Amino acid sequence: MVELQLKHDERGFFARTFCREEFTAAGLEPLVEQCNVSFNHRAGTLRGMHYQVAPATEAKLVRCTAGAIVDQIVDMRPESDTYLRSFAVELTAANRVALYVPPMFAHGYQALTDGAEVSYQVSEAYTPGTERGLRHDDPALGLTWPLPVSVLSDKDGSWPLMEVTAAC
Repeated sequence: MVELQLKHDERGFFARTFCREEFTAAGLEPLVEQCNVSFNHRAGTLRGMHYQVAPATEAKLVRCTAGAIVDQIVDMRPESDTYLRSFAVELTAANRVALYVPPMFAHGYQALTDGAEVSYQVSEAYTPGTERGLRHDDPALGLTWPLPVSVLSDKDGSWPLMEVTAAC
């Protein structure tokens, strides 16, 4: 998680949301190639789980700028001690927390409020041939979501289950 260091005065506050030097010092990918925003009409909307493989692996810095979401990541690095483990955090416009998503981590979130808006800074351009995905309800992952899934894209609902992928 990345928490803002707020500098308050009579006008409100100011904070840096990204600093190349601080990211580099913390061992995080400091490159921003692309910035994206997504808007979700309804609570329960689920986006993900997405990641990109080489040669276009990407790191993301994800922040909820309106409403609230639960964001989850899954380690997809087979050589990692945390392979297939997940981490979840609530990101809200009020808490102003961001989530750093390392390269080769699948990422997805569920809108907890109507009108949830999410901003992403991404280290690589979207590269369709390198895109991969996981099912949000794959039993092999054991992800839990706080709300019933009310909206899901056809693409996100059609990723194969891990058992099917492993058998291929």
